[in-house]
Amino acid sequence: MKNLLYGVAAIAVSASISTVAIADGHKQYTIGVSNTVQGNGWREQMICAMRAQALVESDVTNLIVAHRNTDSAGQLEDINNLIEAGVDAIVLNPSNPDALNSALEKAMAQDIVVVAVDAGVSADGAYILSNNQEEYAYLGAKWLFEQLGGKGDVVYMRGIAGVSADTDRDNGFKRALAEHPDVNVVHEVFTGWQQDQGKQQIFDFLATGIPFDGVWTSGIDNVIVDAFTESGAPLVPIVGADNAGFVQYLTEVEGLNGAAVTNPGSVGGAGIALAVDILNGEAPDSKTVLVDPVLWENATDAGRETIKAAQNPNLDPEWPVSVTVPGWTDYTMEQIIDCKGPGEG
Repeated sequence: MKNLLYGVAAIAVSASISTVAIADGHKQYTIGVSNTVQGNGWREQMICAMRAQALVESDVTNLIVAHRNTDSAGQLEDINNLIEAGVDAIVLNPSNPDALNSALEKAMAQDIVVVAVDAGVSADGAYILSNNQEEYAYLGAKWLFEQLGGKGDVVYMRGIAGVSADTDRDNGFKRALAEHPDVNVVHEVFTGWQQDQGKQQIFDFLATGIPFDGVWTSGIDNVIVDAFTESGAPLVPIVGADNAGFVQYLTEVEGLNGAAVTNPGSVGGAGIALAVDILNGEAPDSKTVLVDPVLWENATDAGRETIKAAQNPNLDPEWPVSVTVPGWTDYTMEQIIDCKGPGEG
């Protein structure tokens, strides 16, 4: 995997690239990518999926990646730099649904295709291709509350405040909570979708001695299991995502009752494919495309078999095991792990 920041200098180098037809009928598209969370396994898989899909798209000759830890102001700067570089499309994971509109509207006014992945944007004309985040949270929370017999105290570990994916998940979590009025949230934190932060937060709460019966996490999961085992605290049911480390724990950690809800970072690769389709005049009927999640649990024989089949020891523990989005991505397992885009050899 790569953990690179392509800044203003790299973007400027690509400013002379334009979209032209070549002899075999293919186009030469330059696609820009903007992402604001670096070092998180899900986001790293997303970036690698973008690189891998761009590599297999015959019409994409260049991928410019702005990938760093920043806020909405920094992402606005990155998007404006991509516009100045003359990209044909921008695929972004937005930091906020509304704060980027000025740059996105500027891009679309210049006929640049805009595709938001993982979370939505409110800019009129932008396409959204996302995992169904509300359903992701609802499925996991509903399973957890049912495991508790419909009553008890839970720890609610969210993502980043204000990011639309977190807002959508909160809506799904609260929908499940409304169906189980005897379940109480005893502790709520924002992990920032950072492993170290989430692990320390659960360590700190375990140290208070306040009893609780289950944990719902927004994809920071295997380190939560680590915190329990390292502290000697009795395990409680834990819900996470289909990250390779957590999926492995669901088959190996004695006494762990848990569920993984699929949330492929490879939706980033699907966003590249969608951008190319739109550029080639093959836009979908709807501006919003949702990828529905499924839940894998280790409480039944059938669930354990599903989880066992999904394991992949070749992946980083923080990467989702669902490395493709059927119907959208075309790269191989080797290509996404290699994490190289067009011209990166």
